[in-house]
Amino acid sequence: MVSINNLNFHFGSRPMYQDANLHIRPKDKIGLIGLNGTGKSTLLRILVGEYKPDGGSIHMSKETTIGFLNQDLLSYETHESILSVAMQAFEEAISLQTEIDKILIEFEHNFHDNLVQKLADMQERFEALGGYSMQAEAEAILEGLGFSTEELQQSLSSFSGGWRMRVMLAKILLQKPSLLLLDEPTNHLDLPSIKWLESYLERFEGAVVIVSHDREFLDRTTNVTVEVSGAKLNYYPGNYSFYVEEKAMRNEIQKGAYENQQAHIRQTERFIERFKAKATKAKQAQSRMKQLERMELIEEVAPDAAKVNFSFRFNVQPGRHILRLEHMSKAYGDKVIFRDTNVHIERGDKIALIGANGKGKSTLLRIIAGTEPIKGKRELGHNVIMSFYAQHQLEALNVDNEMLQELQQAGSGKTEMELRTLLGSFLFTGDEVFKKIKVLSGGEKSRVALAKTLISEANFLMLDEPTNHLDMQSVNILIQALEQYEGTFVVISHDRYFVENVATKIWYIEDYQLKEYPGTYHEYEAFQEKREKAAKLQAAAAAPAPKKQETKQARSNNETNQLNNQLKQANKKLAEVEKQVQQLEEERAKCEAELADPNVYGNPDLLQEASLKFEAVQKELEKTNAAWEEQMLVVEDLESQIG
Repeated sequence: MVSINNLNFHFGSRPMYQDANLHIRPKDKIGLIGLNGTGKSTLLRILVGEYKPDGGSIHMSKETTIGFLNQDLLSYETHESILSVAMQAFEEAISLQTEIDKILIEFEHNFHDNLVQKLADMQERFEALGGYSMQAEAEAILEGLGFSTEELQQSLSSFSGGWRMRVMLAKILLQKPSLLLLDEPTNHLDLPSIKWLESYLERFEGAVVIVSHDREFLDRTTNVTVEVSGAKLNYYPGNYSFYVEEKAMRNEIQKGAYENQQAHIRQTERFIERFKAKATKAKQAQSRMKQLERMELIEEVAPDAAKVNFSFRFNVQPGRHILRLEHMSKAYGDKVIFRDTNVHIERGDKIALIGANGKGKSTLLRIIAGTEPIKGKRELGHNVIMSFYAQHQLEALNVDNEMLQELQQAGSGKTEMELRTLLGSFLFTGDEVFKKIKVLSGGEKSRVALAKTLISEANFLMLDEPTNHLDMQSVNILIQALEQYEGTFVVISHDRYFVENVATKIWYIEDYQLKEYPGTYHEYEAFQEKREKAAKLQAAAAAPAPKKQETKQARSNNETNQLNNQLKQANKKLAEVEKQVQQLEEERAKCEAELADPNVYGNPDLLQEASLKFEAVQKELEKTNAAWEEQMLVVEDLESQIG
């Protein structure tokens, strides 16, 4: 489909890619990962032709069509409705519809056979292009991305940047390209929309390349991971979790090979130094010198991701109760956000506030901070010192300050060495701490603002979408910082991996009330799935029973026996599928061992063959696991019927 061969690309004198190679197959779902600045977005722009390579080649099949979602689309302005903007994807069908309407008007005074034939041909083409269903399809995708039915007729210009980006995503999805390039697609989506997009991409028949810092999203949408590192494109035949395990294994092998080679080099150098002046050994010494010159050096493994080694302490301990809201109500005109709800935050709470946009999450954070008026009682606890981080805090940074100056002026009283250590934890090292704020990227400014929030001596933090614009390494640093933080915090985030690792309580807004789940995000997800399943069963039970339906007590012995036989067969099939899962897991373990074999790892052809074999086994295992889950549901259903 797309073949990248020996790609070379430079920004000025800096090499972004050197002899990089990648093949994108028709149904590949690729997660493109790497540190900020390594060239992920650059590669997408090279693929669409915005940037020209300095060397190498990119070959695409003639049938390849590309859809590219990127931040530049935010600048698109129009007063057309969002439905009309999304339907621009059906350009040919809309043009045909205009022509068809003209012919129908012409029929009022000119009814010729050739005109009838022309109309028939146009209508046939219109139908082939999906013209009769295009509006329904556009509405379904826009609503899946979080828009209400009423909002579809509102103009694009009336929405904020994040919502406009959703419209542009809808337009690209409606175009159904054979290759979809998505640059940070989850940045402007809430959790329900992210889950909808995951489901859509699972059904999407073309190839996808995704740049994202959202680990959970990558795990659920990709089957290949490509890491941009060392100006190369490094291929891993699995999702992000597979990449993490596989990279650790490859690094271990590379580390051993590097150490062995270095030991051999040192030994050879000692031999040369010892015998180069001896006539009897000079020839051997020269031979070994040539061996060293010809030797292909193994690169040293890069150190692990940065660790936070800064202690986030505060001098004032708060009381047991951080904040209470009693009988709190909030509305904007006719739009009700909260109605007679109560909020209690206790010392040491680690809370994540999640849910769809527009439900009132950011409003609640402002209410807690005391900057939003309410009906009801707000009571702040004893000795509580608050600090609030939101995206607009980036605008509060003094752009003429250097990073170190900005933190020094935060009033924490920490020494320059302590502040430099903190900035080092946030990936600013050496002389970088003297960079002015105005030259930093959005992600870098976010890191400075977060560092400033964390050193504020606050014992209660409020963080609104702190992971936006952060790469994975920066997200991991923030997770480590919050794990070490001994105070209390409430965080809003749509990054499920982040929430799972920092929160011990989940807040969600439902029926104008704030509700709490006392557990991790994954436990909350399981709880919600059970709730939804129970609600469906309750709705089914409440539905009118079919006529002549027998009660469980009146069921005949014959029917019970029949159900028992079905259960026996279902359990037998379940055991067979379990056996297949076990066999595939054993086969996968063999493939992993083969990938770890230095003889295979050191041979590109054998490595590619082993990787493809592993990928095939992994896909079959995922398919068989899904079959096991389906069969388990069948067994559970039969058991519930038998009682």
